[in-house]
This record gives sequence, structure tokens and C-alpha cells, in this order.
Amino acid sequence: MIDLLSRQPSLTPDELTAGLSPSARFQDVRFENYRPNPDFPSQEEARASLQAFLKGAQVRPGGFRLFRRAKPEGRGLYLDGGFGVGKTHLLASAYHAAQGRRALMSFQDLMYVIGALGMTRAVEAFQGHDLLLIDEFELDDPGNTHMANTFLGQLLPGGTSVIATSNTEPGALGQGRFNAADFQRQIQGIASRFETHRVDGPDYRQRGITPAQPLTPDEFGAWRARQPEATLAILTHRDLGRLLLEVHPSRFARLLEGVQALAVTDLVPMPDQNVALRFVHFIDKLYDLGLRAAFTGAPLGSLFSDTYRHGAYAKKYSRCLSRLSELLHEARASL
Repeated sequence: MIDLLSRQPSLTPDELTAGLSPSARFQDVRFENYRPNPDFPSQEEARASLQAFLKGAQVRPGGFRLFRRAKPEGRGLYLDGGFGVGKTHLLASAYHAAQGRRALMSFQDLMYVIGALGMTRAVEAFQGHDLLLIDEFELDDPGNTHMANTFLGQLLPGGTSVIATSNTEPGALGQGRFNAADFQRQIQGIASRFETHRVDGPDYRQRGITPAQPLTPDEFGAWRARQPEATLAILTHRDLGRLLLEVHPSRFARLLEGVQALAVTDLVPMPDQNVALRFVHFIDKLYDLGLRAAFTGAPLGSLFSDTYRHGAYAKKYSRCLSRLSELLHEARASL
């Protein structure tokens, strides 16, 4: 069994910008296997918009290649919608369909890169890219918003095109919602370079099923028995919380190297928002890496306090609960 508590992962600045491509869960996604909900035409329209965007950025004097442009400035496309409507699937599909130099990362990972390298070096690291894809763009932190504005404001004029997505809480109108008008106000000078497309629909991860709950002791025992011991890691929720205090989120992927299955036992409510946000980012990374996962303990609905679950970071917690539920459905399906 892998002992995560004994690991002390580290990354050099150059390693932070290496291998920025779709994670294991999204390696096989393509525009062709995206399944838009027929009740929400905006999903099919989003796929068509992305495909047209890639074709439109294709030609520049001197030959034909994706993202050779007639104009020196990059172009921008923004998908704004709730969690679980397939925006990450579409973003990864765009990565696979494009040619040239490209990189895909979450907005939070981009902030870690800028923080580690500094703005000047971060811009230089991506200036040669034809396309930058940013998942889960967030404007719930003024400092991050300022860094993103500065970064994109320097990158787009240099010829790098950008596709970004954002999560919003379904049904949230106005307050607490990140919509096109907010985007244009926040991004200010570079807003005119972005086309914004709304993607509507319910959480596909819960289509036709009820949200999952942590495994029972018998289910967990059966799940564990199916996992190869050499690639299995098991942590109590308390130990995971301690580990996440010691390991910077930019190192979560390195922390999980070699792990194919991870169990977190004895989940308990997290009244401290700092602890909860670290947990949310860890689950995001676990989900993206496509690892098998199991959880025991408190019901999912009790993990995050209502006082912050419906606040500024509501979309993070909703996305986390949706992904936890999908991981648990996958765990039960394997039994």
C-alpha cells in the first residue's frame, strides 16, 4: 500500500508548466463523443461554436495550420454555464482537435503557476503557445482576478488564442452568478476579444440517478478487496486534512503519482472554510486524474456548512459534491 503521509512532493518552476494536457479522465473525449442534452440546445451550440472557433483561427499568410492567424492578436472564446453540462469535455475536445502548441489547465493551476514564476516569467512561458485552454475560470477572488486580467492582457496581443470555461450554480440568477456581463466588466480591456456562450442544462453526472452517499462498511470492504495493494492509498479524513495543510495544491498531482485507487475513510463535516476549500481542490485533482476512489463516513450533504456552501464559493462546493457522487457511483458499479 502507498503511504501518502510519508511523501514530500516537490516541483521546480519548469515542471509546473510541463505536461499541461487533458488528464486521464479526459484523454479519450472528443467532439464526436460529446452527448449534448437535446432539451438544452445551447449544449450543441457550444460544441459548434468551439469547432467554428478552431477553424476560424486556422489561416494566416504563409501556409495552413491551426492557429496561424491573419491578425497578430489571439482570439478568445468563453463558455459560461453550470457544473456537469460538459464544459470540461468540450474544452479537452478542443485540445485534442487543435494542432500547434497548446496547454490546458484549471484556472486555479494557472494562479499557482503565476504565483510560482511571477507574472513576467509566466507570460514568457506561454507566449509561444498557439492556444491556451483554461477550465473553471473564477472571479470570486479580487487578487486572482487582477492577476488573470494582467496575464491575459499580455498574452492575447502576442498571438495566443484562449478558450475558457466557468462554473455557475444552476438556477442562480444575479447574485452569486458569474455571467457574461460580469465577465465583461471584470476583464475590461480584453473583454472585446472574447465571444461568450452560455451553456445550460442539469448536471449530467446525476442524470436519471439519485446522488450517491458514502460506502457502507460492507461495500467498502468489497471495494478494497478488488484494489491491487501496490497502487492503493487509504487515508482517514483527519489524516488527509493534515496532509493538505502540508502539501501545496500545485503538488497534488505529484503527491498522487503511482496511485490508481484512493480511499478516504471517516468523512466528517468541515466547518472551517480553509480546510473545506483545500479538500475541494484535492477532489478536483483526484477526479481529473481518473483515479478509482471510495469514501466512508458522514453523508455528502453534511460535509460543507450552509453558511459558506451558498456563499461566494458556492459553485466550488456544488461541483465537488457532484464529483464525489459520481466517484461513489463508479465505486459501487465496480462491486
